[in-house]
Amino acid sequence: MIEVTGLRAAAGEFRLRDVTFTVPTGAWGVVIGPAGSGKTTLLEAIAGVVTPLGGRVAIDARDVTWAPVNGRAVGLVYQHAYLFPHLPVRENVSYGAGNPAVVEEVIDALAIRSLGERHVASLSGGERQLVALARALAQEPRVLLLDEPFSALDPKRRGVTRRVVRDWHRTHGTTVLQVTHDFAEAGLLGDVTVLLDGGTVLQAGSSAEVFRRPATPYVAEFLGAENVLAGAVVGEAAVEGVPRAVEFHSGALSIVAISDTPTGPCHAVIRGEEVILSRDPQASSARNHFAGTVTDVALYGAYARVTVDVQGVPLVAMLTLPSLRDLALEPGGEVHASFKAFAVHLC
Repeated sequence: MIEVTGLRAAAGEFRLRDVTFTVPTGAWGVVIGPAGSGKTTLLEAIAGVVTPLGGRVAIDARDVTWAPVNGRAVGLVYQHAYLFPHLPVRENVSYGAGNPAVVEEVIDALAIRSLGERHVASLSGGERQLVALARALAQEPRVLLLDEPFSALDPKRRGVTRRVVRDWHRTHGTTVLQVTHDFAEAGLLGDVTVLLDGGTVLQAGSSAEVFRRPATPYVAEFLGAENVLAGAVVGEAAVEGVPRAVEFHSGALSIVAISDTPTGPCHAVIRGEEVILSRDPQASSARNHFAGTVTDVALYGAYARVTVDVQGVPLVAMLTLPSLRDLALEPGGEVHASFKAFAVHLC
C-alpha cells in the first residue's frame, strides 16, 4: 500500500503542495497530468530520492517519510533508465537482487537474455527500458514506481511488456504506481488514477470514477471527454418512473440527466462513445433524442470522430469505421443522435 498524506516537496523552484491519495496493497495506480505537473517529483518523494518538506509517506502502513532510499523496499524505474554504465546488462539486472533464480526468471520474462553480456552504451532506448524494468523486478520490491516505463518501446513490444509487468504485479502482489501520458494505458492498467496539475491533485480515486465522473470541466477536457457543454440545470425533468432526473440547458439544447446537482450553472460531460448516431429515429430507452446535421468527420485510426450540429450546439460522437461506412455519414447530411440520461455527468 502507498499512502501519501499532505505531501509537500520541492524540485528547484517547483513545488508539490498538499498531495494526498492512496493506492491499496496489490493495486496498480497511475499518475497523469500535463508536462511539468510534478509527476516525476512525486515518485522521487515516495522513493526518498527527494526529501519531503512536509506531509507523510507510508508504505504498507509503515511511515517512511524520512527513511533512506534503501530502507523503503521500493523499486524506481525512470523513463531514461539510468543504468550503471560500467556494468554489462546481466550485472545491471542482478545488482541488488537477493535471489539468483528471480534474476533468471525476470530475464526470461522480458526476453532480454540475448543482451546479457552487452554494455549498456550499446543498447537502444527501448532495450535500456527493458533492462531497467528487469533490474527493478529482480529486487522483488513491495512497491514499484514506474516513470513512463514503456515509452521507448515499439507498439508490439510495449503491449507484450505491459502484460509481463502486469502478470508479475498480480503474481507477486506488488503495489505499483506508474506515471503515464497514455490515457488508454491508464485505463487498461490503472485501478487508481491520480491527476496532478501544477503540483496539486485535481482528482484522485478509482480509475472508473475519475474518467467517468470528472470533478471539473477542466479535468473532463484534459481526460479527453468529447462533449463538455456549458449551461445550467433548470429544474427537475418530468420523466415518469425515473428518480433524480433533471433538465439541463446548453443554448437551445435541452438534455435529461440523472443527477443530484442543484439548479444553477454547471457543465454537462458526455463521452463520445455514449452518443449513438442513426439515419432515422430509433426506438430506444435513451431519454435524449435529437435531429442534427453532420458538420465534420475526422478519422482517428480505427475510429471516426463525427461532429453533429444539434440546435446550434456541436455534439461529438465516436464511431467505429464499419459503423461510419454503414451510416455513410458526410458533412451536410442529416442524422439522429441519442444518448441515455445516465451517460450525462454534471459538474
